[in-house]
Amino acid sequence: MTVDRILPTDEAYELLELVTELADRELAPRVADFEQRGVFPRELLRTLGRAGLLGLPYPEEHGGAAQPYEVYLQVLEILASRWLAVAEAVSVHTLSCYPVATYGGEQVRKLLPDMIGGELLGAYCLSEPQGGSDAAALTTRATRDGDDYLVSGTKAWITHAGSADFYNIFCRTGGPGARGISCLLADAGTAGIVPQSPERTMGLRSSPVAQIAFDDARVPADRLVGAEGEGFRIALSALDSGRLGIAACAVGLAQAALDYAVDYARQREQFGQPIIDFQGLGFMLADLATQVSAARALTLAAARLRDAGRSYSIEAAKAKLFATDTAMRVTTDAVQVLGGAGYVADHPVERYMREAKVLQIVEGTNQIQRLVIARSLAR
Repeated sequence: MTVDRILPTDEAYELLELVTELADRELAPRVADFEQRGVFPRELLRTLGRAGLLGLPYPEEHGGAAQPYEVYLQVLEILASRWLAVAEAVSVHTLSCYPVATYGGEQVRKLLPDMIGGELLGAYCLSEPQGGSDAAALTTRATRDGDDYLVSGTKAWITHAGSADFYNIFCRTGGPGARGISCLLADAGTAGIVPQSPERTMGLRSSPVAQIAFDDARVPADRLVGAEGEGFRIALSALDSGRLGIAACAVGLAQAALDYAVDYARQREQFGQPIIDFQGLGFMLADLATQVSAARALTLAAARLRDAGRSYSIEAAKAKLFATDTAMRVTTDAVQVLGGAGYVADHPVERYMREAKVLQIVEGTNQIQRLVIARSLAR
């Protein structure tokens, strides 16, 4: 299905056309094989980086493309409609570049061109085994030792664990609570950084997710991002942008599921007519199409606020909440449209449904999004 888009420049239209061609050529033919084998397409991420797709929202002086977030999110949507794990990898990597690009000093900013260009793949280490939603209670500690920090603790649910080239580590350098948290940028090859065995996930099987143990990992003090005690503010600021990335991924996945269900319903005949002509099913698809369009509109509206330099945190929470709930609903109903055929791996909708679930969890669960929105209403 062709999506009507209103973009700010002719360059943006050309970019999306190129992304669509690349996704059709490089992603769509490979996704089933990589997902079945559970293999991370690292070289494909390098290809996307060399095509300029891993630094779209960052300034040109750092090797980025200086594209509005509104355009970047539509690129993510296209990628997600072909291969969600790749789109999520782009979103996580873009999130991982954010602390250095926005808060980093001169020493860490030297790494930005290779980070943004995709030669160095990033990971974002915030969650812990006992602390997911309550990030301010994290216990991973960094102790100053001369010109270095010694980092000890464990991070959990880290996308790109074991495959990344650098890690943003949110750790405690001070006392309890949010004010005691700082952010360090560590090379993946640092002694004492030990990725654990990959998790066996329901979906996104081509995306490596694991715990990472830090055993007195020695990180140079000049790899501190921002100031000591500023880490929690950096983390929350990055997550606002990351939530928009996940919302865009959800829209792309939902669009793919809708398109597949519609095509199937046009071709599948029962009682002498295509099943899409039965109101019970046709109306279901009409509702799904409306929800996908609404999710896209909500996501891009939040992006435009970000591009205008206005507050968008609450709108990002709304977009993440609505888009990911929509993806879960659309993918579940797409399986229902296919009936028994939707439950087997011969058709991608069963994979879409498994993948949609994680989008309601990552970058802040949807329960946390509701809490954020409710508190803003109370204020």
